[in-house]
Amino acid sequence: MPVPEFVELLRRLSEAFGPSGFEDEVRELVIKELEPLVDELFVDKWGNVIGVRYGARRDLRAMVAAHMDEIGLLIDSIEKNGFLRFRGVGGWNEVTLVGQRVIIRTRDGRKIRGVIGSRPPHVTPPGKEREAPELKDLFIDIGASSSEDVERMGVTVGSVAVLDRDFVQLNGDVVTGKAFDDRVGLAVMIWALRQLRDHQVTIYAVATVQEEVGLRGAQVAADRIYPDFAIALDTTIAADVPGVNEREYVTRVGKGPAIKVMDGGRGNLFIAHPKLTNFLISVANEFKIPYQLEVLIGGTTDALGIAFRRDGIPATTISIPTRYVHSPVELLNVNDAVNAALLLARALERADDKLISELREKSIKVKVPS
Repeated sequence: MPVPEFVELLRRLSEAFGPSGFEDEVRELVIKELEPLVDELFVDKWGNVIGVRYGARRDLRAMVAAHMDEIGLLIDSIEKNGFLRFRGVGGWNEVTLVGQRVIIRTRDGRKIRGVIGSRPPHVTPPGKEREAPELKDLFIDIGASSSEDVERMGVTVGSVAVLDRDFVQLNGDVVTGKAFDDRVGLAVMIWALRQLRDHQVTIYAVATVQEEVGLRGAQVAADRIYPDFAIALDTTIAADVPGVNEREYVTRVGKGPAIKVMDGGRGNLFIAHPKLTNFLISVANEFKIPYQLEVLIGGTTDALGIAFRRDGIPATTISIPTRYVHSPVELLNVNDAVNAALLLARALERADDKLISELREKSIKVKVPS
């Protein structure tokens, strides 16, 4: 059975409002959770939350990153009859949006509910009734009858929205909800800090902004911290569902957290630092933590945003297998997340000057001909 306190933490994070660039509600939750777990806590200019937990060695720095933002919608025009047109913030599949309820936040902080509508099939040209609509053909209905009505409700161009969906336990282990990508990573980071014992490295726990629109916050934070190594926490694809070939599963729900080997798409592949991959495998084996090895073609994490800053930062990812990512019904097994936190905590305890010396740049003496 999953840990009730972890489930409650994940629920609060999942249900919070926080599309890319507007993470403040999530940020307040994270600050409250991190305050008793770290020695220093601050928020940088772009809104990343950075908690510092000192180890026996302040010159050895480990960065842990999990992003606060979720994919969302941004109102880009308001029609005279009161319907709202929008753009996606992050990667959406239009099929998941049709018929969904949304929560819109106004500029003054109020929350307005609405529904995503599309042209009824009864008045759709023959042959196109079952085609998925494009994003440009969808709209949000908030029950307004005019643009003036919309204005009185406080919704303007630039207002942002997320899907309106509650967190639900399907059975003792499996939960579903929105924004597990990457609120589960935040929950894992917080839970790991709660379990952490003595450690040599000084840990920078970073809740990043704007991952879904280009790994932005992680890049800013990595430049500032310049860690010896970094571990990102994120969801990964679990395609272990009917109709998918087993080779394409990537990971399976309930079989443990995933240790990243490679991810990304064409021209943008990220290969996790091999020494960190081997290090995490050895820790998992030592403490008998179940794990999977992850090769994902398509999609990446904050590890890529961190790895190639300055003169290079060894980086990898611990992933939580999740079905239906980037939809309102993301699904995961809580035990995978709790084991991810255990793996992270034990890895941070095991990280020492020997590991970091292996990761740091080495100078090679070269004989110069006389």
